[in-house]
Amino acid sequence: MRSLYISIIFTVLGSLFFIGWGLDELVEYSTENKVTETQGTIVYRQLLDGLSSELSSLSHSQLSEKVNLFQQHYQLKASLASSKNIALPSSLVAELNQQGGLLLASSHNQYLVKNIANHPDYLLRFELPIETVDDDNFNFVLTLILYVSICGILILWLIPLTRRLYLLNNAAAKIGSGQLDARIAKSRFSYIKMLEKSFNTMAGKIENLVADNKILARSLSHDIRTPMSCLRFGIEAALDSKSMDKKNSYLTRMDNELTRMEEMTSLFLDYASMERQALNLKKQQTDIQALIASAITDCQVLATQKGIEISTISPEKALSYGLDYHWCYRAIVNLISNAIGYADSNIVILLESSNNAISITVADDGKGISEDKLEIIFNPFVKLDADRTREQGHFGLGLAICSKVMDWHHGSISAANGTQLCGANFTLSFPVH
Repeated sequence: MRSLYISIIFTVLGSLFFIGWGLDELVEYSTENKVTETQGTIVYRQLLDGLSSELSSLSHSQLSEKVNLFQQHYQLKASLASSKNIALPSSLVAELNQQGGLLLASSHNQYLVKNIANHPDYLLRFELPIETVDDDNFNFVLTLILYVSICGILILWLIPLTRRLYLLNNAAAKIGSGQLDARIAKSRFSYIKMLEKSFNTMAGKIENLVADNKILARSLSHDIRTPMSCLRFGIEAALDSKSMDKKNSYLTRMDNELTRMEEMTSLFLDYASMERQALNLKKQQTDIQALIASAITDCQVLATQKGIEISTISPEKALSYGLDYHWCYRAIVNLISNAIGYADSNIVILLESSNNAISITVADDGKGISEDKLEIIFNPFVKLDADRTREQGHFGLGLAICSKVMDWHHGSISAANGTQLCGANFTLSFPVH
């Protein structure tokens, strides 16, 4: 919002400055070199005629002394001027001898000049005091121009703002009507870029949340049918069976189905509640090498059972990064567990650091990922291998959880084949601010 405040201040102050300057120029132009005849000017004409007549009877040496005495007695700015220094058109020269003299104006004030009889080399000059002529209509027009101009400039300034607010309102209305992909296009001339960015982020989260809930509901409704059918069949078979061994067998199978239903429902609900978990992240500076080592220790038993060797490659210098330990630990464990399930014999965990990011790559020497699943592999309920069934506890949520965790940390997760080993390679990338 800082740009909004700055633009308002500069718009108002700039408009006041330029409009005020323009009005001053207009007033100055309207009054510059303009001769204004007033009642006071008539009195000064009469004084000019009297003093000129009196000076005509004096000798050349007495002129200056008489003019100085006149100034002292009447507090008027009277002076003698050389007739050779005043250049006038022939049409005005004749007026120097007329009664009341000639009224002229300069950029500063108005003055009267008149010839002195018997002294053709001199002119008598009267500086007229500046008179303020109040023109209420003119002042009203200037005030009106000032306020109308300010309103016009503010309207011009508000047009981009109101347009962006209008687009924001339309986008909100579209999202409310179900068009969840509505966004506000970026603009260089927007005053509310931060608000628009926050709105687009919010809209993206809403769209992802609704999409995840739809997928979750669809998958849950599909996957729950099989165990429910097994339960119904087991109940009917147990009721019809007369052998206690068979009844116990059916009850055991139903107990297993209930356990799987409970696990599936719990996992689905945990995934559905992950968006709320993003509000409670506890980011703190964490030793990345120690985090990876802890995740490897947690997965070592499974790796040993399958004969998988896990090795790490990391810089000698310790790397520290601000992250949520619980969720990042879970993401790394998910990647290592997946790698153990697909690796033939080796898994390599590579830690790298650059000026822009800290990356953690988990690579295995398995068969890799089919090209048609590289783009959708991080979507929920997408399984890499049809052989890994949900009855075995695989629901296709591990990589989706990793993707969400990286979104919370403003990072990214990517998948490729054979960049470190010949199999799948998953990379977690944390941005360095």
